[in-house]
Amino acid sequence: MELDKSEIIQLPKIFDKRGNLSIIEGVNHIPFKIERTYWIYDVPGGEIRGGHAYKQNQEFIVALSGSFDVGLDDGRVRKTYSLNRSYYGLYVPKGTWRQMQNFSTNSLALILASIRFDPDDYIYDYAIFTKIIKEKTI
Repeated sequence: MELDKSEIIQLPKIFDKRGNLSIIEGVNHIPFKIERTYWIYDVPGGEIRGGHAYKQNQEFIVALSGSFDVGLDDGRVRKTYSLNRSYYGLYVPKGTWRQMQNFSTNSLALILASIRFDPDDYIYDYAIFTKIIKEKTI
């Protein structure tokens, strides 16, 4: 099960009286080379982001500001992670349905991706996703 590979990863935290600093290095701190970075912000109350899976893409999601929940689903098991600290993030393996919700005011989600944007990598239909999982083609 790919969901078994999802995990919260604590990032290095460098303490300084002037303000703390954390870093993310692909392959060193997360299990893939970073090919794309994007962020989600100004999410209106009650809105949901995501609601899809990737065939190949892996992600690492960090709440740089505020908080939100990330629901993961591998077609058999569902888990919800609450992100609210900028020094840890959630590793999301390929073949995992993900949905982000419960965004706090002024939240900022940073997402690091293992591949460049490819519209053919997305699975938007949950029924198709579960069929692919059952056929083990991801």
